[in-house]
Amino acid sequence: MKTMEMTCIRCPMGCRLTVTQEGETFTVTGNTCRRGEEYGIQEMSCPMRTVTSSVRVEGGRRPVCSVKTAENVKKAEIPAVLEAIRGLRVTAPVAIGDVLDPDIAGTGVKLVATAND
Repeated sequence: MKTMEMTCIRCPMGCRLTVTQEGETFTVTGNTCRRGEEYGIQEMSCPMRTVTSSVRVEGGRRPVCSVKTAENVKKAEIPAVLEAIRGLRVTAPVAIGDVLDPDIAGTGVKLVATAND
């Protein structure tokens, strides 16, 4: 049996969750809504995060442009995603929503611009 305590971040309530795993069965307590249960199970089984950062822009008004993953990636993949972002260089113009990498670090997730250069 494995137990974790965490604060849910899926809504403004910030419920204090206790998640217990026995084999393939998860039990979540402390949540006030279904989103808390879903969050607790995901955090225990496969934590996911949206990655935000910036990439170098060549020929733009600014030297960098803010970016984010279009979807969550596995927490374990974040170092590889950040390494790929560090090596990425884009050429201006860059606009909000532009896909700068269609498959960042082999995750199957797009990296998109969140600002104009």
